Amino acid sequence: MDIKTPFRYDHVGSFLRPEYLKQARAEFFDGKITRDELTAVENKAITELVKKQKELGYHAITDGEFRRGSWHLDFMWAFDGVSHSATDRGLPFHDEAAILDDTYLTGKVGMTGVHPFVEHFKFLKQFEDENTVVKQTIPAPAQFLAQFAMPFGWKDASEFYATREELAKDIAEGYKKVIKDLYDAGCRNLQIDDCTWGMLADRHGYKAYGVSWEDTKKVQEIHKDINNAVIAAVPADMVVNTHICRGNYHSTYANRGAYDPVADILLGEENVNAFYLEFDDERSGGFEPLAKVSGEKKVVLGLITTKSPKLENKDTVIKRIHQAAEYIPLDRLYLSPQCGFASCEIGNKLTEEEQWAKLKLVKEIAEEVWG
Repeated sequence: MDIKTPFRYDHVGSFLRPEYLKQARAEFFDGKITRDELTAVENKAITELVKKQKELGYHAITDGEFRRGSWHLDFMWAFDGVSHSATDRGLPFHDEAAILDDTYLTGKVGMTGVHPFVEHFKFLKQFEDENTVVKQTIPAPAQFLAQFAMPFGWKDASEFYATREELAKDIAEGYKKVIKDLYDAGCRNLQIDDCTWGMLADRHGYKAYGVSWEDTKKVQEIHKDINNAVIAAVPADMVVNTHICRGNYHSTYANRGAYDPVADILLGEENVNAFYLEFDDERSGGFEPLAKVSGEKKVVLGLITTKSPKLENKDTVIKRIHQAAEYIPLDRLYLSPQCGFASCEIGNKLTEEEQWAKLKLVKEIAEEVWG
């Protein structure tokens, strides 16, 4: 088989952390155990997670993002010029604030060393075999840029950059270095996770950019351009996919709205191999934007929710897959949960057993639809 993502039954990447791992991380940050001791616990948890992914028959394996507190910020903190501190307010999500460290610039963005995610990848790569491949997940360059280009981040970033274009250039160069190091370590499947498009498709969420609704097209172009600039530097035998998210924190969400407002630029012009898209509830809108997917790009339909333990009706999901196939051929469609199970350490509101039941359902449906 061709060991390239996506697969007919797939997953986004993050998994619920076992309690012993959460405890070890808390003890490390309290100064009770050493970094080496924490790493040993992480290694054990990741080894067990990989075994479970393989037992379920999944071909893409990840480390569940077990070495991170959040899906995106830990990646940013390893760059030169990026600092963070405990928040006193959090980020606004529906019904709940996401308690994530405030992250800001204290200098020019760069990558002068080796990003720790490279070593994380090397540990995971040992588990690859003839049926499985490591999928490395990182936040999209556009996500990194938005963190510091939006008004709340620009107040610090503007001390070091005259324009957002200068900032974008440095971010792109840093990404190219990280991705080259990942490639040299053997990574051939990369997923860039991106919440910015969910904000730009939301009639309220876009306001965080401090622009008018009409001007969101300019922001979309900027985000597409930085993602494409990084993708253009990726070797030809490395697959780059993207997951487009509307926020996922403790089973809550940040944004709502169909993909229509961003479809032309995102689905038509971003040069990825595949889009992992959320279609798990009414917030996601219809499948009509899939008509904008250009070329031979693939779409992974996120029809199974990670925000609730309730299992979806199999026949309903199969019907929805065929509805999506009215806009893009069935042979370019794939199935996964809409997002990870634990985009942040806190995780969504379901048990590990319920998490695995969701993935079993994804596999059952995919095998019935595609054989």
